[in-house]
Amino acid sequence: MRMLPQFTKLTLKATAGLLLIGTPLISHAQTVGKAVFNHAALCSKDLKRSNAFYTSVLGLKIIPNPFKDTIHTWYSIAPHVTMHVIQGNCSPAPKLIGDHLCFSMPSINDFVAMLKQKGIAYTNWKGVPGQVEHRVDGVSQVYIQDPDGYWIEINDAK
Repeated sequence: MRMLPQFTKLTLKATAGLLLIGTPLISHAQTVGKAVFNHAALCSKDLKRSNAFYTSVLGLKIIPNPFKDTIHTWYSIAPHVTMHVIQGNCSPAPKLIGDHLCFSMPSINDFVAMLKQKGIAYTNWKGVPGQVEHRVDGVSQVYIQDPDGYWIEINDAK
């Protein structure tokens, strides 16, 4: 019976020691905070062609290039969120529709009309050409590819 209280004291001391050792880790985790999305980056074989696509098809605004070079173009894609396209030797691997960026437009019908006018192919999620997807949540969407084959979802989510 006497060993139980001693065992309990040792257990409490060991537990307290572990808690003290772990305290800096807990404090550090609390001060680091959560990650905030900053930017996306895509590779382009032809930066001028990509710039024409992103500005004329998606209406993205080019912003100052912090690197001040000729191989990056930076875009504002949302408040405090940017995307940069980097000219380089891009992977020739086919891009998957499940790996995509997504932008919202006020009207899918107007966007699809513009795609048709520019001769840009679009599909629904299943890859059926020329079809608009109507999700169960009421959002309509289409998928297009940029000049390097990256998939982009365009929807009318509010």
